[in-house]
Parts: sequence; C-alpha cells; structure tokens
Amino acid sequence: MSVADPRRIVLFRHAKADWPQVTDHERPLADRGRKDAAEAGRRLVDSGIPLDLALCSTATRTRETWKLAVQEFPHRPKTVYEERIYEASPGELIALLNETPDDVHNAVMIGHNPGVQGLAEILAGAAEGDTRRRMSDRGFPAAAFAVLSFSGPWKALEPGVATLVEYWAPSD
Repeated sequence: MSVADPRRIVLFRHAKADWPQVTDHERPLADRGRKDAAEAGRRLVDSGIPLDLALCSTATRTRETWKLAVQEFPHRPKTVYEERIYEASPGELIALLNETPDDVHNAVMIGHNPGVQGLAEILAGAAEGDTRRRMSDRGFPAAAFAVLSFSGPWKALEPGVATLVEYWAPSD
C-alpha cells in the first residue's frame, strides 16, 4: 500500500451509558447501549472497511462498546486502549491520529463527545451525498459513527483534508 492510496478513519462514539454512582470514567453501558453497540458493529461490517487498528478510550463505556461491536467482525483489528482519547479535544485527537504508523490503512477511534463529533466536522472538508446534512441534523448520538477518507500519511491528517463518506446513528 502506498501513502497515496486513500485511508479511512472511522470515528465511533461510545454507546449509551448508564449513570450509576461511579466516576464518569467508570460508567458502564446501559441496556440500550449494549444493543446499539452490537448494531453499530454490524453496520461497520456492512460498510466493508477492513480495519487494521482500533484506538479505544480507556473509559469503561468505550471499552464495552468496542467489545460488543468487534464481536460482529470477521477479522478483529489490533486494539490499543489509549488514555489520551478520554476528554480529548479534536486537536488532541488529530495529534494522536498523526502518530498512527503508515502501514495502518484503515483505523477506528472509539471515543466521546464532544471530541468525536468535533473531529468529524473539522476533518471533513468535503462530503459525499447527504452525509454532512444527516450528521448535522442528527448530531452525534451515542453509538453513532462517521467514516472519513483521506490520502497521504497519517502525520498529514489535519482539518479539512478528509471527505465524509458515511454516517450512521442508531434509530431512536
């Protein structure tokens, strides 16, 4: 694979979390979140993107989301649990993605709002079809994901260089 070939990044917000008496970092998924995480996994498989790497926040709800989603995959990508995703700004998330090795073609980042939604909006200099309108109308609810495509090395990922090619959110 050449760095000129298009790469894809999937920005995946954790599924619906519960609110028990624990710290925010330790909040588990709610029943609906477990259902939506599995559905998001099926939708990601249907997208046909062969993921090479998963970067997942260390928060309980993101780890549970990824564990349920990836069970749907025929091939499990390498997963890295990354503390820096939790409460990260879009700029901090871009800096983290810039560290991705160039032998990784397609990656998924499982994280939190407002960082994930902000990152999708900032990276997308263009959009296919009605994806931008749908994302704008729905926002980035729990278990939603956006797929962006860009060319070049990961270290060149910056605002406006990607195309929003797909957006999915669970039905209410």
